[in-house]
Amino acid sequence: MRVAVTGGSGRLGAVVVERLRAAGHEVASLDRALPSYGRPAGHVDVDLTDYGQVADALSGVDRGAGFEAVVHLAAIPAPGLASDVRTFDNNILATHHVLQAARKAGIRRIVTASSETTLGLPFDEPPPEIPVTEELPLRPESTYALVKTLEERMAREFCRWDPELSITALRFSNVMLPEDYARFPSFDADPMLRKWNLWCYIDARDGAQAVRRALETRGPGFEAFIIANADTVMMRSSASLVAEVFPGVPVTKDLATHETLLSIDKARRLLGYEPEHSWREAHTA
Repeated sequence: MRVAVTGGSGRLGAVVVERLRAAGHEVASLDRALPSYGRPAGHVDVDLTDYGQVADALSGVDRGAGFEAVVHLAAIPAPGLASDVRTFDNNILATHHVLQAARKAGIRRIVTASSETTLGLPFDEPPPEIPVTEELPLRPESTYALVKTLEERMAREFCRWDPELSITALRFSNVMLPEDYARFPSFDADPMLRKWNLWCYIDARDGAQAVRRALETRGPGFEAFIIANADTVMMRSSASLVAEVFPGVPVTKDLATHETLLSIDKARRLLGYEPEHSWREAHTA
């Protein structure tokens, strides 16, 4: 497919661009920022808060053909990086413009980055049950998470308006690159250090796998998936972490030793997603 990736210069976006190209897709990166290594092939400067620029880019770049799919990753990527108002304005406008322009351009396949923050992070109020699944009500606790929740609702309504439209929201956990894994063993000293997201993470390469599978397998309609790695960031067992930090929370299944507490069962079942990487590889090699 011809795929436009917004935020293709970002931490996850750069890996998504690389992996989609390796899988045989033709990819353009739409972003204001450049990767640290300079301007790559297929990079287009686009301000996603300007609808005209977005609509123009998605209709085809430099007299080229338009796109068949969009992966929307661009955003202020976490709470606390900008003021609440700037985070809200930037992220909600960018997502609206991408969805609207894609639909107007006849693009019917969209994958968009949602977030684990919609699930109740930083879990100052414990989750209703563990593992956390897509069946639980969303519980945004920051402006960033609120915007991601509204973006999902907007995507759902776009699909209601257009029954041929496919939008997949991937609720990514904390994105990690292989160079980040050197500090993981230090987390074991204090389980409260990573309690805020139930000790979960997503290797950027597995995040890219989830994007590719959503692009290649999803049919019409809206669907949301939690995307995390299969294990936690801790050496301690998942069951012992829950018992110590969330003693009153019901545990709804028998947990494997290091099993993720943000459930990826739905992504496994419907996308064929299966994490291929773990931080443990770097510490057992």
